[in-house]
Amino acid sequence: MQFGRTYEEFEVGATYKHWPGKTVTEYDDHLFCLLTMNHHPLHMDTNYAEKTTDFGRNVVVGNYIYSLLLGMSVPDVSGKAIANLEIESLRHVAPTFHGDTIYGETTVLDKWPSKSKNDRGIVHVETKGYKQDGTLVCVFRRKVMVPTETYIKERGGEQPGRPELTAPAEKNTEK
Repeated sequence: MQFGRTYEEFEVGATYKHWPGKTVTEYDDHLFCLLTMNHHPLHMDTNYAEKTTDFGRNVVVGNYIYSLLLGMSVPDVSGKAIANLEIESLRHVAPTFHGDTIYGETTVLDKWPSKSKNDRGIVHVETKGYKQDGTLVCVFRRKVMVPTETYIKERGGEQPGRPELTAPAEKNTEK
């Protein structure tokens, strides 16, 4: 499985479709809200959402959808990243509800070499998230600092620091 890309592997205009999608459950939404201390009743209180909102039901908190899409993009975009430098825009375009399945894709908008270090570059990408019916729900743009192939080679290859696995010693079963 690919885990991110080096600077040389990014091509302006390329689109990476992230797989698999994720079906959002009520548990996912409530756990995210509790972890981030977002206690807005639109996300947590079914009675409130049904009786007082235009949606008539709970809406999944938007930052969970953004986080989900960001995570989905890691194997294709930022798995080798040195740093996420900037989220330049984030738009929540349509609501997501419990039971919706989110799919994502990222397009490379631009790339350029780092001005300060020649072993890395900056990649400018746009990620879009869709529901199962094709409705666009979230769009964000970010700039990611990624290594060059030279950077990877100089630091021990694709998985630096990963321990070598050894086979367990065989037990003597003779009696």
